[in-house]
Amino acid sequence: MVPEERLSQIVERFEYLEARLATGEGDIAALGREYAELKPVVSQIGAWRSLVEARRDAQAMLDDPEMRALAEEELAAIRAELPEAEAALQIALLPRDAADARPAILEIRPGTGGEEAALFAADLYRMYLRYAEARGWRVEVIEEQTSELGGLRELVARIEGDNVFARLKYESGVHRVQRVPATESGGRIHTSAATVAVLPEAQEVDIAIDPNDLRIDTMRSSGAGGQHVNTTDSAVRITHLPTGIVVTSSEKSQHRNREIAMNVLRARLYDAERQRAASERSADRKAQVGSGDRSERIRTYNFPQGRLTDHRIGLTLYKLDQVMQGDLDEVIDALTADAQAAQLAEMGA
Repeated sequence: MVPEERLSQIVERFEYLEARLATGEGDIAALGREYAELKPVVSQIGAWRSLVEARRDAQAMLDDPEMRALAEEELAAIRAELPEAEAALQIALLPRDAADARPAILEIRPGTGGEEAALFAADLYRMYLRYAEARGWRVEVIEEQTSELGGLRELVARIEGDNVFARLKYESGVHRVQRVPATESGGRIHTSAATVAVLPEAQEVDIAIDPNDLRIDTMRSSGAGGQHVNTTDSAVRITHLPTGIVVTSSEKSQHRNREIAMNVLRARLYDAERQRAASERSADRKAQVGSGDRSERIRTYNFPQGRLTDHRIGLTLYKLDQVMQGDLDEVIDALTADAQAAQLAEMGA
């Protein structure tokens, strides 16, 4: 179990932050973020300590003949609860991904499958949009290119809210769909795919970009699907010359487009750096957070069977309609638990 000394240090730090926040002095935002991160940890420490203390009190009562039966009953209940409390405490103490609390950049593009892949990409975006709405997150579309039938050729959006990246980071990869397309007259099931990338939004301090490494082009802006053409050269395309990464933004304001495009570029470079560092730490860890191989199929959506299968953890759910309506918590919770179990195993917990 975790040394009591470490638990005491965490509680003392939490109490210090609480006192500092009460005075209103110092960097309130930074203090508040650390306080919010430690609060659930301290809550788990308190729950575990309460059980340990209750066990000690019950053991002391065993020597009293009149209290022995009650003590044995209490001990049995405590012994049943302690393993779960210890496991919850170990998970609470796991090192946090520094990017978990950040906004995320969501990118969706069709893969193999032509127009059906574009339609499926649009379905995935609606799924994430509903999930975001249910959690009270704010979604801002940065770039959207639609197909003639209403599918997506490309979607880039920024999502802001509580623990956005923590909840969505396992969605990166190839999503495969099996269904009868709306354009299929013979009723045959087709297989197509779309790629999803979820990147943590980077801060300027994370990534330093040399202005000399950028080529910035302006062009005519257009709305979704090529509609509402703007006659001014307000759209911005930024090319990062060392990596070849290209980012575009097509809002009405050129100044805003530059800001948006730089944010997306910074997120992509930050994500690449996170992946490189993760690979160095553990080149063969398949479930490494933030380093998922996006060429791999991670999930299949089988519409005829109403089945969703996440291939990374072997999870199968027969509730595809609810999932496509944004009911993603069961999948995301299972992926999070699997990642935490792998992290605990790696730490020898």
